Amino acid sequence: MTLEQDNGPEHGGDDLLAAEYVLGVLPANERQTASRRIDTEAVFARMVDGWEVHLSPMGAAYPEIEPPASVKVAVDRRLFASPTTAPVQTRASLWSSLAFWRGLATAAIAALAIYIALPYINPPVEQPRLVASLAAEGSDVKYLAVYDAAHHEVSLSHVSGERASGKDFELWMIEGKNAPVSMGVIPAGATTRLTISPAVQQKLAQGAVLAVSLEPAGGSPTGQPTGPVVAAGDLKSI
Repeated sequence: MTLEQDNGPEHGGDDLLAAEYVLGVLPANERQTASRRIDTEAVFARMVDGWEVHLSPMGAAYPEIEPPASVKVAVDRRLFASPTTAPVQTRASLWSSLAFWRGLATAAIAALAIYIALPYINPPVEQPRLVASLAAEGSDVKYLAVYDAAHHEVSLSHVSGERASGKDFELWMIEGKNAPVSMGVIPAGATTRLTISPAVQQKLAQGAVLAVSLEPAGGSPTGQPTGPVVAAGDLKSI
């Protein structure tokens, strides 16, 4: 199989399905089916648990962002502050006033909207995260790839398949009809990360195709794939 020929549907078993479930990239109907299987099939449920543990380090670089403490102070002031000079009788009438409560509700909704929208007024520039399931018909080699634009690297999780003795797997980017671009030899191991060159980063962010070929030890001697494609897949937004 050549890189140009490997444009068909992706293939994979339950282990790959479990990984895609954890990554959240399954279509809605497939995700519902997988959820039901988790409740009824102990083996599949263990696969999902295993991938949650295996992939959890990928999210360590993305801590939750809390709004500034000043936001809550501003909301409290908007909702609950009242003039200290207001006459007692006026305050009492307010508590029994329907118009007052309607106004307070409106103010609360407005304050809540401000609270929710504030982080988005000047949001940080979000970097895309893309995922691809790499597999090929007739091959038992399967990888999960996650492109992290913020750190300029591709994380690869080895799902199945072994390289032959004296051979290496090499990762390629395919953009349309252009010649494949090598992204480096894939080190052996369950999980690895490859740093991406600036020339490749923008093309990856647009959703290129990734492919894995079997090459001589150390990688292709020609700068282009010389061995068979053992896995491939499209990058998709998470």
